[in-house]
Amino acid sequence: MIHRQTSTQRVRQVVDWSAAVWAGLIAGLIFLLLNLILTPIVFGANGWFILRFLASPVLGEGILPPPMSFDAAALVVGLLLHFALSIGFSLLLAFILHRGGLLTGILGGALLGLGLFFINFYTFTLFFPWFFALRSWIMVLTHIIFGAVAGGVYEGLGVAEFVPVEAKEGAA
Repeated sequence: MIHRQTSTQRVRQVVDWSAAVWAGLIAGLIFLLLNLILTPIVFGANGWFILRFLASPVLGEGILPPPMSFDAAALVVGLLLHFALSIGFSLLLAFILHRGGLLTGILGGALLGLGLFFINFYTFTLFFPWFFALRSWIMVLTHIIFGAVAGGVYEGLGVAEFVPVEAKEGAA
């Protein structure tokens, strides 16, 4: 006869922060590439425009007027700010959705991406009025794709780890 000992110890799943960082980098790269391709087609600007736009919250609106040529400061600041925000949003997404599975990660991520679009283009325009110029279906689409990719990549890379839940004093 085999005796099994059953445990009533409660556990909780923890966030895989490493997977969240990678998800932010991958989703951020896809977002950036899509915008480097689609934004010039739709808006008739060259590829440097999107990098200057990404740098504009730090460098100011003065970075946006033509000529839209290579600018090392815009490149460095734009990439650093973009990937820092991508990782930050992915960490938030992982914290919120880390127990949901792949489908929840993708759909929840897409909803977060849509929310980020509204925050960026309907709230931040109070501080950065030039953001209004890029309010378009391209930005809606790329923000949704960013969130879906971040959520999907996080769930795909994430390792499920569980830790015991500490019982509170006096709790039954």
